[in-house]
Amino acid sequence: MVGSNGNSSIGRLYIVGIGPGYEEHMTFRAKQCIMDSNIVIGYETYIDLIRHMLDGKEVYAYAMTQEVDRANHAIDLASKGNIVSLVSSGDPGIYGMAGLVYEVLAERDWDGMNPYVEVVPGVSALNACAALVGSPLMADFAVVSMSDLLVPWDIIVKRVEAAAQGDFVIVIYNPQSKKRVHQLRDTRDILLKYRSARTPVAIVKSAYRDSQSIVLTDLEHMLEYQDHLGMLSTIIIGNSSTFIYKGLMINPRGYKSKYELVREQV
Repeated sequence: MVGSNGNSSIGRLYIVGIGPGYEEHMTFRAKQCIMDSNIVIGYETYIDLIRHMLDGKEVYAYAMTQEVDRANHAIDLASKGNIVSLVSSGDPGIYGMAGLVYEVLAERDWDGMNPYVEVVPGVSALNACAALVGSPLMADFAVVSMSDLLVPWDIIVKRVEAAAQGDFVIVIYNPQSKKRVHQLRDTRDILLKYRSARTPVAIVKSAYRDSQSIVLTDLEHMLEYQDHLGMLSTIIIGNSSTFIYKGLMINPRGYKSKYELVREQV
């Protein structure tokens, strides 16, 4: 295989964000990298989403929680001169595989050249979910994962508390699983210390996939929608300015304080 500098000994590793998963929401660059690769590696669910693009390629589909194995395998294959796409849903730099790959490369004393590594950005869950429910991310926002598998829960609590005090719109990734239920409940309790119970909340599950579901509710009632809460869900919690209009969650950017928004038609 020929690397980006023309040297046949230099392989390429693309860390590709496939967005929500369907081809129409992938960037041109993401599709190009997958097309150019002779090997594609990823979590089995992500591989299934792009299976129609993988004819003739060597494919390795991994189970959940095998991220370290995926990263090492992709680096090993690229180091041997292959062109490898390691795929992540959403954006690989947002709770994706990019950070882990670079950590492994640093542990291996990577020279920065062999293999050639490129992060290919994609549409993150926060972008996709925001687009589906209106315009909730128009002002400053914070993103927090409820998964305490790798980050201690007391650290997550501090981050939630700070975001709540700062009146940030808050995007919650990995809100709940079968074994992990208190985290979202505790987060809601923290937010209710600083925000109205009527604060708008959007719960989006499987954005832009066949099983997509959307719930617009408020902080008081958000835990009542257990069928919509899980590892495939993203929650957007408004700030003090967020409002609901015609089934849309809207966060004002601040133009109204400086401009006349509605002008007479000529």
